[in-house]
Amino acid sequence: MYKQSNLKNLLIVMVIVLNGGCSLKTAEIMNREEAIDERAIVVTIDLVNVSEDRVFVQVDPGMFTSDTVVFRLPRIVQGTYEVSDFGSFTEGFVAYNYEDSVIHAERIDINSWKIPNTGGFDRLEYYVNDTFDIENTETPTPFSPSGTNIHPEVFVLNLHGFVGYFDSFLEVPYEINIQKNPDHQSASALPMVNFPMPEDSTAIADTYIADRYFEVTDNPMMYGNLDIERFTVGDIEIVLSVYSPNRVYSAEEIKETVATMMEAQKEYLGDMNSTPRYDIFLYLTPYGPEEPIGYGALEHHTSTVVVLPEWLDKTALDEAMTDVVSHEFFHILTPLTVHSEDVHYFDYHAPTFSKHLWMYEGVTEYFASHFQVYEGLQDRSAFYSKLEEKLNTSYTLDDSMSFTRMSEFVLEEPYASNYLNVYMKGALIGMCIDILMHEESDGQRSMLSLMKELSVKYGIEQPFTDDDLIDEITEMTYPSVGEFLQTHVVGTTPIDYKRFFNKVGLRLEDAVDTTGFFFVQSDLANAQEPFIDADPGTGELFFREMDLHSSLDSLGVEPGDIIKSINRQRYTIENINASPLIPLSFTWGPETRIEMVIQRGEEIIPVSGVVGVPTRNLKRLNEIPDPTESQITLLNYWLEK
Repeated sequence: MYKQSNLKNLLIVMVIVLNGGCSLKTAEIMNREEAIDERAIVVTIDLVNVSEDRVFVQVDPGMFTSDTVVFRLPRIVQGTYEVSDFGSFTEGFVAYNYEDSVIHAERIDINSWKIPNTGGFDRLEYYVNDTFDIENTETPTPFSPSGTNIHPEVFVLNLHGFVGYFDSFLEVPYEINIQKNPDHQSASALPMVNFPMPEDSTAIADTYIADRYFEVTDNPMMYGNLDIERFTVGDIEIVLSVYSPNRVYSAEEIKETVATMMEAQKEYLGDMNSTPRYDIFLYLTPYGPEEPIGYGALEHHTSTVVVLPEWLDKTALDEAMTDVVSHEFFHILTPLTVHSEDVHYFDYHAPTFSKHLWMYEGVTEYFASHFQVYEGLQDRSAFYSKLEEKLNTSYTLDDSMSFTRMSEFVLEEPYASNYLNVYMKGALIGMCIDILMHEESDGQRSMLSLMKELSVKYGIEQPFTDDDLIDEITEMTYPSVGEFLQTHVVGTTPIDYKRFFNKVGLRLEDAVDTTGFFFVQSDLANAQEPFIDADPGTGELFFREMDLHSSLDSLGVEPGDIIKSINRQRYTIENINASPLIPLSFTWGPETRIEMVIQRGEEIIPVSGVVGVPTRNLKRLNEIPDPTESQITLLNYWLEK
């Protein structure tokens, strides 16, 4: 998964803007009679008769012999590290017996129903509301790329939002029937089977099969007015499906960027096994109160769902696609191939979490940056800027927190609010290990070679034991790698980055730079982390627990202060995106006066003054003027093919 967080998603992209028929796997079409197991759970999703922005879902599980059965929609889905509660988006949940009489289904929690086998339980029926159009409200919603959209023009079908499972029947096959508008294009990572319709029918039904529930959740779909391009990268067929509501971008325009990126990724990965087909579902969202704001992507084994703003210029969109989609594709290494038992035997209702987010997300994010310089897609200065961004952002978070503990308890505080660090410090952890591996092996081994070795040792079907991984890595590599992991990943000692950068002839220097009023906006590092955030529960905006800039310090603002009003306008999570506050702040000059009312504990405090020129302290990465021969050699091992 690649994501921003909460309110940050829209605001970060606003900074960027102000500054700057493929519906089936052709090789896998099969006859219905050959494909569908008689024991399959049959699900029908009606995209034709949409009622009140809801779709109708019917689930026919076949015959049960037990007295009761529990049906659930996922509370949490794989690849995300937050509660989604997809059961909360259902309405009109009804169970029927074989006599077509209603059976009382007891809702035992927000995602679960207990159904007695009274008179022979036959089927379930319910409606599903989408999540995209309520992301700007106080209602908690899933991260956009894991969410759902129901619209006459486009349906984003992350199937975990529509299709549930029965306890103890996660390994049963599924037949998924999608009733669709005949004018709509469709794209799916699941294999389709032939499903003839009556000649007089105006509806069209696509039928897909999944061997088990995991395959249902692992294969998203899009239906609607899509623009689709197919092309090949090496031996991989890429299917790029784009929804651009205002037709700002076409799949053909984006194809070249994706092809160039994935060619470089294939070269970087070398002989690493990969999928024969990879789907990219790109939803480009316009600005509006009923549009998603959770920009980023969610990985699957053979596909990714991406949500980005339609109003990015082409250069910014290309950069975002390269960074975001490459991150998701690198997930084929981990956790899709190398993963723990917590991932392999995932519990959608009450999961336990692995200790190794530093590897799943951090190393993946490192690869997404490193391959670009290694394969010549960007120069070294651009790569250094990305490292500066991650370094400076990581310093705004808890730098002495055990990464393994944060990962294991990621849903709880104070760990949940530090999740962003898996993309920042997590990537820097991958960088440090990469430098150590090159140093210890005279350039013969790397972080990438280690992940390949782990993929050979384990692989998709064999998980590792969570508590054993670091000892195994130490045994497979060098004592210095094991010591680093124990000290800085398991332990709480902050990393001395100067030591690692010095090995490759780089140095960290203190610098002072101007910044935006609401953002960490820097010319030294392309960092756009906001100073403010929002509490989804209360709707309140507040200043984050981080080093604020000089202008906020002068006004007397402190981390944790709640914003009650700015220039006599009250702001909450509900109106921050629709209000002119953020765009207006970019027009403020040094002499602009502002009035702000903040809450600190129980105290209401008015503050006022001029905006001034906001500055903050940063770390800047520079090359050492006269590096040694060993520094030059290690730098070239690290960044050159």
